[in-house]
Amino acid sequence: MKLDLLNNKWLDIVFEGRNKSYGAYDLRKKNTNTNLRAFLIGAVIFSLGIAAPVIINMLPSSSDGDEALTDKITTVKLPPKEEKPKENLPPPPPPPPKVDQVKFVKPVVAKTEDVTEEPPKVEDIKDKNLGKEDIKGDPNADIVLTPPGDGPKQQEVVEEDNTIYNQAGIEVQPEYPGGIDKFRSFIGSNFQAPEDEGFKGGKIFVQFVVEKDGTLTDIKVVRDAGFGTKEEAIRVVKKNKVKWSAAEQNGKKVRCSYMLPITIQAPE
Repeated sequence: MKLDLLNNKWLDIVFEGRNKSYGAYDLRKKNTNTNLRAFLIGAVIFSLGIAAPVIINMLPSSSDGDEALTDKITTVKLPPKEEKPKENLPPPPPPPPKVDQVKFVKPVVAKTEDVTEEPPKVEDIKDKNLGKEDIKGDPNADIVLTPPGDGPKQQEVVEEDNTIYNQAGIEVQPEYPGGIDKFRSFIGSNFQAPEDEGFKGGKIFVQFVVEKDGTLTDIKVVRDAGFGTKEEAIRVVKKNKVKWSAAEQNGKKVRCSYMLPITIQAPE
């Protein structure tokens, strides 16, 4: 019988009658599969080593990405920063007094007969300015120095309070000279009651505004007794030219509305 070493049957012959549970029998039985697995793994690693340069060349380089990123960047110009004008700057110094100015003639090499204008001498230009023409200055002119200031002052605008305050909530009530009874007496002596037989008397309410100067404006009747009492009440109030003392709020004179009830009795 020919012995085939590639066939695992020889193991049974070698280990016949021996302890097959020993590790050597198991290792030799799996030797074929172990060799095949090792060969395949080695072949894969070898193939990767050969193909590595080709795979690296196929990968995109980082420089290409940087160039693509650079193409996408757009330059944005920011507007120039606006500078606020400086405040409270001292005034500019006054100009210096005028001094004599001597025309400066550039020296050139020329023939004697070609010289039309000689350059000034050193003594002539001492303590003088050089320019295109001769100008007579004023050495005795006064130098005016203005002390630095804070600049133009802004006048504060005070808004006038034209609010019409209510008589009930005012700090200082408007008052008629001599008292309100004196004003009622004037109304009673000048009011002409209706002579209509149907008039039975009544009560009317006159409202007006006492201005800051004490005059009465916006005179109106909010409730009347009819028979022309509204017009008569307005006429009598306007007839009185005596100025009131103005109302006050927070120590200042203000406009104030005033309600005056007038009782009218029917003529007997």
